[in-house]
Amino acid sequence: MFEVKGATFEINGKPILNPIDHSFHEGKVYGLIGHNGSGKSTLIKLMAQQQPTSRGEIHFDQRPLSDWGNREFARQVAYLPQHLPSAESLTGRELVAFGRYPWHGLLGRHNQKDKEAIDRAIALTHTEAFADRLVDTLSGGERQRVWLAMLLAQGSRFLLLDEPLAALDIAHQIEVLALIRKLCDELNLGVIIVLHDINMASRYCDELMALHSGRLLAHGSPNDLMCDSTLEAIYGLPMQVMKHPNGEHNIAVAQ
Repeated sequence: MFEVKGATFEINGKPILNPIDHSFHEGKVYGLIGHNGSGKSTLIKLMAQQQPTSRGEIHFDQRPLSDWGNREFARQVAYLPQHLPSAESLTGRELVAFGRYPWHGLLGRHNQKDKEAIDRAIALTHTEAFADRLVDTLSGGERQRVWLAMLLAQGSRFLLLDEPLAALDIAHQIEVLALIRKLCDELNLGVIIVLHDINMASRYCDELMALHSGRLLAHGSPNDLMCDSTLEAIYGLPMQVMKHPNGEHNIAVAQ
């Protein structure tokens, strides 16, 4: 479990993220929503140990993040940044195999357990067809699925995903989010994901956290946050909430 306890982040004395308190549990998808610059990516970077808190603490499994070694932490928590590193000249399987780095380091040799973890990650993400293809030749949605497979190969209990839908078309956004939802349910993963599309967040997340100007503005279930006044406060424009035609969740449209 993650516990954020009054965590803040400042640059040259300017607050980027004001004190936040929240807990995150396994088996749930948490959507971080809000306008650009609201603090979503900053919060997820703090939780991923990509930058230290200015004040306050973040605990994982009741230990401050500062007590965790990098590789020890990566065995429990996998992070996908907004801007992905280059995968030039790597096949899908080779990229997925990098997920075993926290267990052996860069020069460690893979054993049977590692090979099984890689094969399992590829099977869970249905990326068998991309295993021997160069990652750079894949479509955006296919590439994101291979990166998710790499995270699963780590064997982590939490996935921290910073805008994994950026630059994807609607069909691939749905494909990737449906896969994340399925993996959460089947593997009891905790998933914390930065999203811009409130309707996608409402459909696939268990809980939403809305940030505004570096502050936690609202949090709760999608049904709790999907109301006209709350969305207007989050996004700064009038929005109307209505039932999706299938009746399973609410959707919002700008007025």
